[in-house]
This record gives sequence, C-alpha cells and structure tokens, in this order.
Amino acid sequence: MKKHPLLSGLVGIAVLLALYLSFWPVAIDPAPWVPPAAPERTGVYTPNNLLSGVQRLESGMGSPLEGVAIDRERRLYAGTKDGRIIRYDREGKTPKVFVEIGGWPLGIAFDAAGNLIVCNGRNGLRSVASDGTVTTLTVEQGGVPFRNVDGLAIAPDGTIYFTDVSKKFTDDQYMDDLLEHRPNGRLLAYDPATRKTRLVLDGLYFPNGVAVAPDNTFLILAEMGTYRLLRIRLSGPRTGTSEVFIDNLPGFPDGLFPGSDGVFWVTIVSPRDKLADTVLFPHPPLRKVLRRLPRALMPAPKNYGYVLGLDGNGTIVHNLQDPTGTFGQITNVLEHDGKLYMGSLSEDAIGVLPVPKRAVK
Repeated sequence: MKKHPLLSGLVGIAVLLALYLSFWPVAIDPAPWVPPAAPERTGVYTPNNLLSGVQRLESGMGSPLEGVAIDRERRLYAGTKDGRIIRYDREGKTPKVFVEIGGWPLGIAFDAAGNLIVCNGRNGLRSVASDGTVTTLTVEQGGVPFRNVDGLAIAPDGTIYFTDVSKKFTDDQYMDDLLEHRPNGRLLAYDPATRKTRLVLDGLYFPNGVAVAPDNTFLILAEMGTYRLLRIRLSGPRTGTSEVFIDNLPGFPDGLFPGSDGVFWVTIVSPRDKLADTVLFPHPPLRKVLRRLPRALMPAPKNYGYVLGLDGNGTIVHNLQDPTGTFGQITNVLEHDGKLYMGSLSEDAIGVLPVPKRAVK
C-alpha cells in the first residue's frame, strides 16, 4: 500500500526532531538528583488565602519588581528587570525612576551610610549613593568573576553578605543552572572598610536570599536548588560551619528577611512540580531534551502567592498563601513598621500586607 506523501513527510520531520532533541549540544551538564517526596499540603502547609488581601502599589513601569528596600525617609525602592531602580514617596505613591543601573537589579538593601547596595546580576555588587551615583564594589572573588549576584544582607557590623548563584551561568540563564543541578553557587562577604571580598561557603545549589540574625551570630541562606534553608555560623567555635535550618520545603525558596518577634520571612517563588521532582531531576538526559526545546515550552514558575515565617529554630510560625496568585511569584519580602512589602518575578507592583498574628502554633 502506497503511503500518503503528507504522512511520509510528517514521519521524516518526527525522525529529524528526535535526532535533534537527542544529539544537539546543550550548555548544561545535568547531574542526577532524587528530591525527597514533597511535604503534604496539610498542617503548617495547609493552603489558605491569607495573601489574597495584598494591597498593590502599582509602578506603571511595565516590568516586574524584584527587590524591595526602604530608606531613612521611609521612601520605598524597587528594582525592575530591565535595569531601573524606582522610588515611591512616603505614601507609596508617585513612583519615579531613581537611577538607571542597567543589568538586572535583584536583591537590594540600604547600608548604615544610606547607600543602596544592589545585587546587579552579572554586573556584580554595586552601591548607589543618594544622588544616584553608581559605584561597583566587587565583581569577582578568587579570580572567578561573578555571573549572577542575587541576594544580600547587611550585618550589624557593616559586612555585606551576598550570593553568586552560579560560576557558570549568567543572570539571564538562571533556568540553566536549575536544570543542571550542580553546586555552582557560593556565599560571599564584602568588607566595606577593606574593600575585600572573601568566600564564606562554596559548592551551593542555586543560593539565593540571605538574612543575618539581629545578634550577628549566624545567617540564614536560601538554597533554592535543594528546597531548603541553611544556617551558617558567624561567631563562636563553629564559625563558618553550615547546617540545615529547614529541609524539604514545599517550593523554591527565594528571598529572606529577619522580621520582628524573632521571625525569619522566606518567600516561596513557586510551589514544587511533581513531574520535575519524579521525572526530570532523577533523569539528566530528559533535562537535556527539555533544554533543547523552545523557551516557550520550558517550565515556568506557577502563579501562586506563598510566604512562610520561621522562628530561630527553623519552626514554621507563619503560613501565608494565595493559590489564585492575586500577587504571585513572590521573590522578596521586607518587614517594616508592621507591614510586609513584597517584590515579585511577575508583578509590576509592590505588594503590601499587614504583618499577621502568628497563626501556626
């Protein structure tokens, strides 16, 4: 029986596509990883709508606002994905461009001198003075240039702790680092007095947000690639050592901030995906195939609002969610004067919510 020309053509295209997806070189060298089974959505992770009442401070900039900071005059700042830092007035209104810093400004925070310290992706760690003057503080450590400076925290003694997500992939290739799942990241410390950068911890899987304890004895680090938070000791006989603060989170931890009442706030930018946990991560060849697909077919964060609060022992005491994603893909959180201010990977606004009473006992 003679085959229809159209059918023959489709078969040929399918064969070529299979060959392409199997053998075309890709930038990633994925390692196998079998994640622990995701925690049940019960108890401290029970879904709720506590984030559904988030107030939106619209920016009108047409770009997501990732990092959030507040200056001495109570003005609100946020970085846009297209390289601008905007400033709102004290009432959270009239957003205007404060400075065009370029790149992708991610984590931001004010130091004691009133300078805005910016994690600027591949452009390194930078400082913006009150007049908008931009100074680059550091772009490498140990001869290895930064490719994706992401989260930061300024300690009481002025030390700036910050993360470089990957030694291999730049800020616009962050999905490649997640797909590769290798310990490409590191935690660093910049000393403003000596202007030197030192390595604090190496071999991390997509390190992201950082929060320093108020007493400066330890810091908490979000290791997004392993669904966990780490505690790194900053003083005492165990200085420099790390331990798991909380493991097997229900999603990808992103931003961290020390709040009131001994709470550490952590954002979950997206819940976990069962297909990724059970199929993609355990099988590196499948991740290579996935990487060869067009960007539009790659996995994307779910539009879900999620913030957790933990005490100093790593116990969850706040569980704030919004399954409808009214304000979703939350990347950063800042507590100030009884309110939480939130940045996002997808929202052209800053989210604001009164700090809730502890709902988890």
